Amino acid sequence: MSVTERTRTNEVGVSRPRKDAHEKLCGEAEYVGDMEMAGMLRGKVLRSPFAHALIRSIDTTAAEAMHGVSTVLTAVDLDDIEPYYGHAIKDRPILAIDRVRFAGEPVAAVAATDEATAEAAIRAIVVDYEQLPVCDTLERALAADAPRLHTRRPKVGLFHGLGELGEMEGNLCYRYELNAGDLEATAAEAEIEVEGEYKFPAVYQYAMETHATIAHYEGDGVTLWANCQHPFLVQAEIADLFALPIGSVRIIVPYLGGGFGSKSYTKMEPLTVALARKAGRPVRIVNDVDESIVTSRRHGMRCWMRTRAAADGTLLSREARFWMDTGAYADNGPRVTATAGDAAPGPYRWQAAQVEANCVYCNTPPSGSYRAFGATHLQWIGESQLDEVARRAGLDPVELRRRSLVTAGEPVRPNGTGKPLDADLVGDVERAAEAVGWSEPKRPWTGRGVSVGLLAAGAHPVSRASVRLCSDGSGDVYVGTTELGQGARTVMAQIAAEELGTSSERLRVHGADTRFTPYDRSTGASRSTTIAGLAVQRAAHAVADRLRETAAERWGVEPEEVELSGGRASWAGEELDFTDVIAARFGFRGGEIIEGGEVRPEGAATGSYAEGPHFWEVCVAGAEVEVDPDTGIINVLRTATVADVGTAINPQLVRRQDEGAAMQGLGNALFEELRFDDGRVINDSLLEYRVPRISDLPGSMRSIVVENGDGPGPYGAKGCGEGALAAVPAAIVCALADAGVPMQELPLTPERVWRALTNSTATSKETS
Repeated sequence: MSVTERTRTNEVGVSRPRKDAHEKLCGEAEYVGDMEMAGMLRGKVLRSPFAHALIRSIDTTAAEAMHGVSTVLTAVDLDDIEPYYGHAIKDRPILAIDRVRFAGEPVAAVAATDEATAEAAIRAIVVDYEQLPVCDTLERALAADAPRLHTRRPKVGLFHGLGELGEMEGNLCYRYELNAGDLEATAAEAEIEVEGEYKFPAVYQYAMETHATIAHYEGDGVTLWANCQHPFLVQAEIADLFALPIGSVRIIVPYLGGGFGSKSYTKMEPLTVALARKAGRPVRIVNDVDESIVTSRRHGMRCWMRTRAAADGTLLSREARFWMDTGAYADNGPRVTATAGDAAPGPYRWQAAQVEANCVYCNTPPSGSYRAFGATHLQWIGESQLDEVARRAGLDPVELRRRSLVTAGEPVRPNGTGKPLDADLVGDVERAAEAVGWSEPKRPWTGRGVSVGLLAAGAHPVSRASVRLCSDGSGDVYVGTTELGQGARTVMAQIAAEELGTSSERLRVHGADTRFTPYDRSTGASRSTTIAGLAVQRAAHAVADRLRETAAERWGVEPEEVELSGGRASWAGEELDFTDVIAARFGFRGGEIIEGGEVRPEGAATGSYAEGPHFWEVCVAGAEVEVDPDTGIINVLRTATVADVGTAINPQLVRRQDEGAAMQGLGNALFEELRFDDGRVINDSLLEYRVPRISDLPGSMRSIVVENGDGPGPYGAKGCGEGALAAVPAAIVCALADAGVPMQELPLTPERVWRALTNSTATSKETS
């Protein structure tokens, strides 16, 4: 009997309370920064004040002589290992070697008995720098006479999944290209051509908990307590760096106070391990906010795009060339660049498309993952050009999308590679438009916009999980997904409970511990419910099979005839509690049933980026805005986002994730921007870096959950929580253009909008 044929146990599709709610509401939840252990030292990092400089000398004498200082670490202490790491390219040293490449780069580290002493020791270290020319913008980094920031031959990282990266010229780190069709033919046919240059800023992911790591290096192994999103990838990288067997590296992940990609891959862990290795004692490093900002942020971008169409609005071709500032080190830059390249054409039918996506080294802090990366970068640009096509063709923007969007089963990439579309985009955009009053009359200086995009989601489809059912009928779920506020532990319990025919309240879901938790590739790319959840479903299904087998033996029937519901096995009016079934299996009231589940690429598939993604995450939103023509201030009146999730395992969690992403999208659209001066971040505090406040909430904010059962995950589920971040800025940009103010740079600050209005008025007077 298949899963779908059996009676549901009222777990899937129900908004169960969060598993972590009590601990977090009562202040009992433990984070890395809360942890204490015997003999633990406090670590502090000395960071470069310069964006680009040679290191002539480092004098640690005064710091080492201070009472309470255990260890001072510099690059010379790492001569016995190959001290470079990086997810895509091994280009980043644990501590700066010979030179620094960004303001904030770690140069030395101190471990002391208390934080104040560690701080004082850091200030006592004297570094002699020789400043070098700074390439702190894309223009400077790409200039013909720009100094090359990396000259050593690059080594490919362990898990980037993008094939051969190749060796690039100058400061180009990576290039992704997409080509399809005959551009020249579309140029001859086109009667509408929209072309422009656009700018997109670097931003900070702003998780409430900063980066934090505890490392204890003892014997032939190391244990880390880290607030990382990808514990198994960090485990592999630490093992590789320090020449240890993977099994000798243990990563324990407690709760995270948010991540949004900022804690993806390896960040502070190598430095903390190196410091603990030299100290011979556990060491904890907890970043301040300004330190986390220079540890990970989102890519800034410069983009040129052109869209061609026939007079009636029929889309012909799209071209895009863009350059992304990946900072001093690659981090996840190549993956972000490739995903942005996929997003550039948008999910439309094109006769031809050409995309060149460039990842560029600059003397700026490293850029990494940020929720909906790539899609957020390109969707607002492509959608604003599509709206301009509609205006020139005399078409309603929603109608143009109805005619042009790909439909389920059609290829998404214009070159036909990868997974076909697995969603109803036309239905999604119609819902979003209706929710923001698309057909209602508009007041002056008011506009409405919709946006449609897709995010290549799922990452590498490799996950394992195990489920243990104890003799008392309670159970444990072991899965490597990191709980960072999205409700993963709750959803995993619901999936397992659905399969077992019991209540999720009877199941415990544990945090990741690489010594005991089965392997899970990562927590990101909206993959947890879809991929890790599928592994949990399969593990729980296998446990359920053992229960059926045992009950069937007792009753002398076939296992398929046994139903599991309410923590009981039943057949023809007879019932056995799970405790009795387990007792019957082992002959006494003891024992347990443990089974595992696995997800991996199937058939000839490898799970590579070119074959994928595992599913396409829908990025659809609508917005209504009004602008004050005298000040340029934008007021967002209404937003509507679409969470096209296949099946909502826990609808309330889906809506909360969607709302959170929408608020981040609002901040990205209106005011978030890291500002640099000679490579230094100059607004590196939460007083100066503006994030959304309650007063910024739209008057109406809707999250529309769409369930078509078309996902590859449990019960037809697919991931959510990222799409709204890409869709909301695009919808706001389109709505502002509808109000009469087209923009080509984010964020839409009052000054920028006012200047655009002033320039538009001046141009109108000149041409009248």
